[in-house]
Parts: sequence; C-alpha cells; structure tokens
Amino acid sequence: MRYLIIIEQADDGGYGAWAPDLPGVVALGDTPEACEREMMEAVAFHLEGLRIGGEPIPSPSAFASIVDVPAA
Repeated sequence: MRYLIIIEQADDGGYGAWAPDLPGVVALGDTPEACEREMMEAVAFHLEGLRIGGEPIPSPSAFASIVDVPAA
C-alpha cells in the first residue's frame, strides 16, 4: 500500500509530517529526509497495531498534485 504523507517545515526550522488517511499518525525530524524516515516507521507501527488489534486497515485514498502558479 502507498499512503500519502505531507511534510511541512515548522517555524523552528524542523519538519513535521502527517498522513491524511491515517489520522493521528505524525512524525518530526530535523530534515525532510529524517522526518520521512520517522513517518515511514510511524505508519508501519500504526498499521501493525491495527492488524494485531483486529482493526480494519484503511485503504489509501489521498493523492497529491503540484500546481505551478506564475510569480506575481
């Protein structure tokens, strides 16, 4: 499965990530790459917990697109 994750830069210079299809699954990192690695672990941990608990695994439904906008 492939889940969309969003990585955003925080005011303090660090990075945070979240997944629209997996509410509550978040991660932090000093760089985008570190944040992505932490998020991959968080998603895997969350999904394993759902499996162990007999809970349904959400199907990925979010997707992303980049929109180019002319500079003002």
